[in-house]
Amino acid sequence: MDAAALAVAPVTYGAVGASQAPDLLTFPPAGFRPLERRARIGHGEKRWRFATMQVLSWGVKRRSGFHVNPIASEAGARNERVYSPDGFELVHPGDTAMLRFGPLLEPVRVVYVIDEPDRQGFGYGTLEGHPLRGEESFVIERREDDSVWLVVRSFSRPSTRIWRLLAPAVRIAQEILTRRYLSALAGRL
Repeated sequence: MDAAALAVAPVTYGAVGASQAPDLLTFPPAGFRPLERRARIGHGEKRWRFATMQVLSWGVKRRSGFHVNPIASEAGARNERVYSPDGFELVHPGDTAMLRFGPLLEPVRVVYVIDEPDRQGFGYGTLEGHPLRGEESFVIERREDDSVWLVVRSFSRPSTRIWRLLAPAVRIAQEILTRRYLSALAGRL
């Protein structure tokens, strides 16, 4: 699928936003496998600002070995663009991107952004051509003790017959990548 078509393509699943559901792990969308992992990635205001900017600018993916290629679209056009201190544009609902990890291509669309005083992050959904169908979210939380946490949540299933045959390997890869996400923001500033 070319970039213009991808920019307006619908997501490949119906439960848009379900990665935010408090009961996702108990009641995932029918036919999907849920996953949630969380890790304390630091403490204090400096870590909070760093982590939120990294998540909201795809930094958690880039730091985990992904190449992120935003796809411009008329549908995702907006008047104001906001950038992180390292020069990457912050995500916005409707943004489309092609993620690449080695030879693997993953077209995705940002389906929501969380902008709360102690919770910042976003969720994206899969587009046609992604090995999985589903949603993944990256949320930074600041707790009352000023600790900073990264929470990764998803629900997914293989997108095609070939990926269904590879499901055990895909689950292992998902777990490894999720661990990479959790450690990507825990390093020193």
